[in-house]
Amino acid sequence: MARFSRRRLTRNPARGAATKAIIAAKAPVSPSTAQPDAAARVASTLPSTRRLRRGPLANVLVMAVAAGIVGTLAIPAYAFAPGSTGPQFAETDVTKLTKAQAQSVEVTDDVIAAPVTTDSYAAVSGAEIQAAAEAAAQAEAARVAAEQAMTSYAASYSGPSVGDFLANPPYPNFDLGSVYSVASQYVGVPYVYGGATPAGFDCSGFVMYVYAQFGVGMPHSSAGQGAMGTRISEADAQPGDLVIMPGHDGFYAGNGMILHAPYEGASVRVQPIWTSDYYIVRIGI
Repeated sequence: MARFSRRRLTRNPARGAATKAIIAAKAPVSPSTAQPDAAARVASTLPSTRRLRRGPLANVLVMAVAAGIVGTLAIPAYAFAPGSTGPQFAETDVTKLTKAQAQSVEVTDDVIAAPVTTDSYAAVSGAEIQAAAEAAAQAEAARVAAEQAMTSYAASYSGPSVGDFLANPPYPNFDLGSVYSVASQYVGVPYVYGGATPAGFDCSGFVMYVYAQFGVGMPHSSAGQGAMGTRISEADAQPGDLVIMPGHDGFYAGNGMILHAPYEGASVRVQPIWTSDYYIVRIGI
């Protein structure tokens, strides 16, 4: 048979002392035994822990706990604020854009084509001032010359004027054929700006002078004369009707021709109508 060795139990003094203390605490206490003496006996039998608290391991544990407490206190208060995940604490669109990568912006056509204005201030040089003064002097000289020419022009004619004809028209019976016949008598009269007598005509002065002989008063203006009549088609036009152009007029001469006082240096004549920008007006209807 196998021989078993008898195992010797190791006795723990601290555990034995603690067990004795517990047994002593549960034991009945006689009236004559004082309670403080039992407590003192229990305390005297417990092992001391003073050496364990002063050991290196205890110091490390204390330092670790202290560091954790300090780190917790250093965390910003708002990190633990209740409700910090709500929408009012979310990033704004501007903040998101500052953290985004390259952006692409689409510009509409109306913005691209938007007009650009500049200040109205402009500097004027001395040369420009001098040129403007010379132009004004030339314009004044031309006005004086024209006034002198008109004085000489009026003095050179002694016949009846437009006013005389309107007061006593020589042709009281009005018809287009007669109008054109009278107008044809003045072919060769020189063009004079502002002229309205056989000493010299401008375009509207020529028409005004002719129609005055039939008792028809007209303004000295091509636009005003055109406004007096009724527009008709060129197919219905007859010699004696008026051809109205921008800033000019004359008598229709038939076959796409015009009888008029053309411009400075020329004289009253018949020629083809040179532009399509015109219309026909008939006076008296």
